[in-house]
Amino acid sequence: MHSFLTEDQWAQYDEDGYIKLGKLLSDNELGALQQRIDDIMLGTAEIDYSRILMQLDSTTGKYNDAGEQSKGWKGKTLAYRKIQDLELDSLFGEYTNRPIFKEICERMYGDTTPIGCFRAMFMNKPSKQGTYLPWHQDAWTALDRQPLITLWTALDPATKANGCVEVIPRSHKMGLINPNHASGFLTEELAAEYCPKDKVVYLELEPGEVALLHNWLLHSSDINHTDVSRRAFSVCYMDGNTVASNGETFTRLFEAVPA
Repeated sequence: MHSFLTEDQWAQYDEDGYIKLGKLLSDNELGALQQRIDDIMLGTAEIDYSRILMQLDSTTGKYNDAGEQSKGWKGKTLAYRKIQDLELDSLFGEYTNRPIFKEICERMYGDTTPIGCFRAMFMNKPSKQGTYLPWHQDAWTALDRQPLITLWTALDPATKANGCVEVIPRSHKMGLINPNHASGFLTEELAAEYCPKDKVVYLELEPGEVALLHNWLLHSSDINHTDVSRRAFSVCYMDGNTVASNGETFTRLFEAVPA
């Protein structure tokens, strides 16, 4: 059976909490996803917008100044910060089901565990704009078990200058640092302690490149200081049996292998 990742790659991931997987999109596939997300932002895509969470970017760069996160289209602009529920879109949904992602999920959760999607979302830092994302771990108090992994695909060049993801290698080994925060965000005091500048690695990626991230890896991102947008597609894969505190269940992406 073909294996997409080597044991050396898994060892690096286990040690650092992240790994670059290389370019997984052809130029044509990349162009199609770029066009689709622009169409969604501009309101011309054939998609049920009432089911799609959309958030406009801030104009100040401050996290708390970003737009409301709610279902529905919010106007014709390429300055959306977040678009979620993209597993419902045919093109993005197909991409989330690639065999390499299935293999990664089986390694992380076991092949007898069904795999669900906590969120499949577009994250954007428009040119000369973008919202600063404070240091945090991806962890949620509203879930009965924690998702472990995120696959992050660059749709544009992701560089230090335009707000690429910043990480603290090996921080996933610390466990949850601020477990009482609903979304795993650190206080300013904790960020100063755990995220000193000399430990930061800038996760720069070429368009079409993919990174595998452990959800407890401390990460952040700056605003975009360039004329080049920083569009990305991020998918958090979870145990498909996960239930939220409000009773919500989640879209299944891969079913378990029969025992």
